[in-house]
Amino acid sequence: MLETIVKNLEKFPLSRTQPEDHQSLLSAAVLVALIDNGEVPEIILTQRAHHLNSHAGEVAFPGGMWDAEDTDLLQTALREAKEEIDLDPAVVDVIATLPSATPRRRNLRVTPFVGLLADSPALVGDPSEIGSIFTVPIDYFLDIDRYSYIDLAHQGELISFPCLRYRDGQDREYQIWGFTLRVITDMLNETLGAKLDLNYPSHQQIQLLRNR
Repeated sequence: MLETIVKNLEKFPLSRTQPEDHQSLLSAAVLVALIDNGEVPEIILTQRAHHLNSHAGEVAFPGGMWDAEDTDLLQTALREAKEEIDLDPAVVDVIATLPSATPRRRNLRVTPFVGLLADSPALVGDPSEIGSIFTVPIDYFLDIDRYSYIDLAHQGELISFPCLRYRDGQDREYQIWGFTLRVITDMLNETLGAKLDLNYPSHQQIQLLRNR
């Protein structure tokens, strides 16, 4: 499976770009880290700390905001992964740059980078940012019957987002949705022909949420 993913990621070559000056304060990068665990790779995800003022408790990739001292957005992703979960950049083989996108309710431009790890590293989350770190086997995302929808309310209108619930080995349940889920499912559609046809809100609905 991982071999097929890597082969088909060749259509998204690695790009070490910088944000344009007028976008630098609204640019971020994340690391889509895949662990080679044999037959089925696993993806590293985090749960944001519950005490944070924004997006508390939500599932995310390791990553964060561009810093003026970063040489490019790839360094942003690797630096933030080191700061958030103590992932050593030296053990990550970065192979692809996925299309950048704008998450819900955030006027940011986020660039995802795909990196490979030869085995499972010992990770430690920064408690000021990270509530927990967990991994999910890639094939868990391939079963369309596992997906459901969650609703956000705006002025009496419910806006639905695809969601995947995952329970780890310590019986902790996570809701994977939004930008994080879309990056993963888009990648699997492109590399494995997963045909995960999910119903996402319209651009207009997303704009309403950003203005909340």
